[in-house]
Amino acid sequence: MTTINQILTNKFRSLTALAVAAAACGLPSTGVGAQESRAAPPSAAERATYVDIVTLAERSELVIHAKIRRQTQVSAERAPGLAPGFARLYIEADTRALIAGNTSIGESLVYLVDVPLTAKGKAPKLKKREFVLFADTVPGRRSERGAEIQLTAKNAQLDYSPEFVARLRPVLTSLAGADVPPRIDGISDALAVPGTLAGESETQVFLSTKDRSPVSLTVLRRPGLAPVWGVSWGEIIDSAARAPQRGTLRWYRLACSLPRDLPSNANLARDPAARRLAADDYAFVIAQLGPCDREITEPV
Repeated sequence: MTTINQILTNKFRSLTALAVAAAACGLPSTGVGAQESRAAPPSAAERATYVDIVTLAERSELVIHAKIRRQTQVSAERAPGLAPGFARLYIEADTRALIAGNTSIGESLVYLVDVPLTAKGKAPKLKKREFVLFADTVPGRRSERGAEIQLTAKNAQLDYSPEFVARLRPVLTSLAGADVPPRIDGISDALAVPGTLAGESETQVFLSTKDRSPVSLTVLRRPGLAPVWGVSWGEIIDSAARAPQRGTLRWYRLACSLPRDLPSNANLARDPAARRLAADDYAFVIAQLGPCDREITEPV
């Protein structure tokens, strides 16, 4: 007669055999002592928002697909400004492709990059890994190991993947276009004008830009209708202008450059009600634009 102890022993042996077989096949163990697998945290490239990608691309002369050939850790004494918990590496890499840029860089690259230490306090091993680099050239500098470049930000070395490049290319295309919207650096004037009907008004906000090209916001209110707003990118103020779509370069210019509140000295109205209307309409535009979400970059 089979005893309870024999049944339990046989069951334990079966579970152990399954665990060994799973381990041999590289499968997660389902037997005794199995641990839940934990997904790796998303990389900086995966966390990067549209805003992050535009910020990196716009400040960089070059966008490069590179494969690491060799890394050398720089001693702390020769790494000024190195943050705690990071290692500075001297990287030698092979150029896989020049994704954007008008400068010839050759087949080999060298550059410095700061990377976070591993849980064991060591520099991560980057050899044979592929990255997208956002960089500037270093004029007159070329070593026998390759063209010297300088990364343009803390997170300017991002893991290469076809998915990330698919997100990057539309940004590069928009930045290289003939109709790149100007950079906005503030508000020059704002004025709200009530209409002849109750609840009718029009507010215009004139923006200042780096190249002094005209840009203006218009908010229209009509009785019984939701307010609408738009942007005119030129001399002509178009009352039919529409708001830019989120995740476009024109949206980025506004959402990431405009102040959160209408400056009091920019409000030309003297009547308190008209001043409140201008401030409210501007707040409406800011709310409609939504946040300038960043995950891996700092504002320029």
